[in-house]
Amino acid sequence: MPSSDRAWLAIFDHDGVLVDTLKLHQSAWVEYGRRSGLAITAEFIHQTFGMTNPSILRLLPGETMSEDEMARHSARKEECYREIAEGKIALMDGVREVLDALTDCGVRLAIGSSGVRANLELTVRECGLDGRFAAIAALEDITRGKPDPQVFLVASARSGIEPARSIVFEDAPVGIQAAKAAGMYAVGLTTSHPARALWDVGADEVIENLVGYDVPSLIGRIKDRHP
Repeated sequence: MPSSDRAWLAIFDHDGVLVDTLKLHQSAWVEYGRRSGLAITAEFIHQTFGMTNPSILRLLPGETMSEDEMARHSARKEECYREIAEGKIALMDGVREVLDALTDCGVRLAIGSSGVRANLELTVRECGLDGRFAAIAALEDITRGKPDPQVFLVASARSGIEPARSIVFEDAPVGIQAAKAAGMYAVGLTTSHPARALWDVGADEVIENLVGYDVPSLIGRIKDRHP
């Protein structure tokens, strides 16, 4: 996409921001643990939520895996997720209204997530969001997971917007860290973690959810930072 030195970009994390998939992913991980024999619990997955699958697999107690083994486990777990999630995905409250308001303000939209592309595309398809996003940056597009900023930098580059003119909506501390490392404005949502955890890693603002979120005021705040 052609670059613009005047446009703005809003990048949304997927899980916990666009859609509430925690329980679906927990169910998929636990079910995959049952199928594979890996010692995976719902509590462990909650603690590691927002990390890439390889990062999660590396933290499994007592497990030492090759890269090929991790890739195989990751792919099968995501297949399990899509089996469980299909027909059950809905945008979180307030999300559609915020997407519409951003578009009305001329802000481009993108997704930046450590989830696999097929999962993100499933959400886009089931929630009627085809054509809404200038870019989708997924696990397949990166070699380093959050808190590394790579996924957000890929999203901004593909959208044609410089990082300094990008806003990230995130629910995980590692995602806030990634956004700030990319030089972006970070809006933290307390859908998965307490507000203090998001403030402590540098969030520019923290909100409970996107219901009633004032997009014009957000645009005013970021324009004040970049006159």
